Amino acid sequence: MNKFTVHTGLVVPLDRENVDTDAIIPKQFMKSIRRTGYGPHAFDQWRYLDHGEPGMDNSTRPLNQEFILNHPRYQGASILLTRRNFGCGSSREHAPWALEQFGFRALIGPGFAEIFYNNCFKNGLLPIVLPEEQVTHLFEQTRSNCGFQLTVDLERQRITTSSGEEHSFEVEAFRKYCLLNGYDDIALTLRHADLIRSFEKKRIESQPWLARHLTSPKIGK
Repeated sequence: MNKFTVHTGLVVPLDRENVDTDAIIPKQFMKSIRRTGYGPHAFDQWRYLDHGEPGMDNSTRPLNQEFILNHPRYQGASILLTRRNFGCGSSREHAPWALEQFGFRALIGPGFAEIFYNNCFKNGLLPIVLPEEQVTHLFEQTRSNCGFQLTVDLERQRITTSSGEEHSFEVEAFRKYCLLNGYDDIALTLRHADLIRSFEKKRIESQPWLARHLTSPKIGK
C-alpha cells in the first residue's frame, strides 16, 4: 500500500453523523472479487440522483448538485472532515478501498466505527481522531475559506493549517510504523521472506514425504 508521511490537501466537510459503510460504498458494487475499481462509486447514492449499478457510465448520470462532494470548490479534495461514528454499519473493507481510490488520504473526525477505523490503517488511509470542538472549528474554517487546505504530518503527529495553527493527534505506534513504511499485512509478512523460504526448505529436507503433496511456495517472488 502507499506510504503516508506528510500530506497536504484540500479539505471537504461531510457534515453528517453516523455515515455507514453502505453509504460509503453501496452493496451492489461489492460483487467484484477485485480490490480495485471502487473509487468511482464512493458515496454513489448521495452523489447521483439515479440508482447506480456496476458497469454504468458515471459521466452520463445526473449529479446531485446539493451533495458536498459535487460542489466545484471541493473538487480534488484529499482530506475528508467528518462527524462522529463515521464508518458504522457492516464491516466491509470495501469502504476504505472506495475512499482511498476516490482520492482521500486522511479522514478527520471526533470518532470512527471501530472495525472501519482498523481497516483504514490496513489500506493506507489515516483516520485522525480530534476532540469534537477542534473538529467543529475545522468545519468552520473549511466553510469560511475557499480552497482550505491542511498539512498532515504523521511522523510529528501534527495537523497544520496554512495560517500555522496546529492540532496534535494520537496514533498507535505500530499502526504509525506500518503507514510510514507502506506495510499492509502481506508486506509485513514478506519482510521475513528469507526466513520463511529457509524454514520450508528445511521442512521438506527433514520430511521428504511432504514433497509428494506440497510444493514449496515461492515466498516474495
